[in-house]
Amino acid sequence: MSGTAKRAAARPVTPLRVLAVASEGFPFIKTGGLADVVGALPGALAPEGVAVTTMLPGYPAVMAALGPVQASVQASEPVADFFGAPARLVRTKAAGRDLLVLDAPHFFARSGSPYLAPTGGDWPDNAMRFAALGRAAAQAAQGVGGMAGFDAVHAHDWQAGLAPAYLRFAGSRVPTLFTIHNLAFQGQFPANMFGLLGLPPEAFATAGLEYFGMVGYLKSGIWFADRVSTVSPGYAAEIRTPQWGMGLDGLLRGRGNAVSGILNGLDTAEWDPSADAHLPMRFTAKTVANRAANKKALQARMGLASNPDAPLFAFIGRLAWQKGVDLILEALPAILDHGGQLAILGSGEPALEERVHGATGAQIGRVGSFIGFDEGFARLCYGGADFMLMPSRFEPSGLGQLCALRYGAPPVVAHVGGLADSVVDANEMALASGVGTGFNFAPVSREMLAAAIERAIALYREPELMQRVQANAMAQDVSWKRSAAKYATAFRKMVAARA
Repeated sequence: MSGTAKRAAARPVTPLRVLAVASEGFPFIKTGGLADVVGALPGALAPEGVAVTTMLPGYPAVMAALGPVQASVQASEPVADFFGAPARLVRTKAAGRDLLVLDAPHFFARSGSPYLAPTGGDWPDNAMRFAALGRAAAQAAQGVGGMAGFDAVHAHDWQAGLAPAYLRFAGSRVPTLFTIHNLAFQGQFPANMFGLLGLPPEAFATAGLEYFGMVGYLKSGIWFADRVSTVSPGYAAEIRTPQWGMGLDGLLRGRGNAVSGILNGLDTAEWDPSADAHLPMRFTAKTVANRAANKKALQARMGLASNPDAPLFAFIGRLAWQKGVDLILEALPAILDHGGQLAILGSGEPALEERVHGATGAQIGRVGSFIGFDEGFARLCYGGADFMLMPSRFEPSGLGQLCALRYGAPPVVAHVGGLADSVVDANEMALASGVGTGFNFAPVSREMLAAAIERAIALYREPELMQRVQANAMAQDVSWKRSAAKYATAFRKMVAARA
């Protein structure tokens, strides 16, 4: 290497500074997979030369977790008027992450869910709460109160969907990437609240926020962002069709190559069966037999018969039509008639919760359930169940199947979205080639789910094959490494295009 090349190689590279804006982020506030993604990306992007600061609302849990405040500024005058009460931006570092927190107590100092009121239904001022988040993010991105600005903004889901609009109408050259985590949640509000947003009248148009006569926050992100990503390539293709585009497929098709899919990953340090304190017995791919102790503990906790020979299927997630929980209950004979067991952990639609209760009561010792969510309990399911069920009717990415692969519980998944992108079906040819990691089925129906369950049980009855598929599953690289490189490339292209 020449002297010039050596000096170039040793020259420090200034990281690209990205402001990630989201309504939740692990480990500070979490209701679902969005928080896991927002929490994991800063660490994954750091080796790619991207320095991420995460902007979160100042919920009580977030404020309680703040480290020493490095800087605090009042929101600039337009935003202060917009909020209608004092608000500030707090820059700090906590849990190894750079944070920018929107401390607006009248919007966010509320216990319980970030989105739902204790009496049921959404908080009535959600439109203004998350408009405030988007507007403050746009100001922070450009630099506010002496705080330096950012090279790019990464806005997540509808709650951050107005940030690209505020930047566009401010004439800012800071580019934005808008990531859709689930197109089903769009943030639509009555048209009469548009005048409160502080955007010019021309923003409320078909070529803007207007969406079937309402204000569409998700549509805003899709329309005004420089680039749009979804959380898997498969989902990016699906939402450009009328079947799964939920009224936005035409707009998404119109964005052309600006729309792409980047598969979610896992924080593999956080999700590690060899070091998981929630497991009675930790294990690796070489000591997968240790899972038997976890299975026994899971059976006990779920009220299932202690039977090491019973193939144990588990479901973790929202009890919702999207997740195919009704199909699991309808396909239950495929499990029970072959000596299997079912464990369900989650909460959601009251009618489905009632059906889960009914199945548990009717099949004592064979079906177990826990209505609610507990992180440690979920880890025990991943580390103790033989198979994980994910029969989603649509699934943007899914993290559950990645956790299942990581913990040696081959997932049984519908062939949709990110599930299809990440699970290799263990059919005869795949088994012969040594590449199967789980079971895919299509179309998404009770009959096809039952057939996939029966295939899984047949595999379970052949221990050598079962162990091979478990080893294949645990050998998969489910980390953020490949996807982080794709995000970094997207940010650099956006910044270069605006230069």
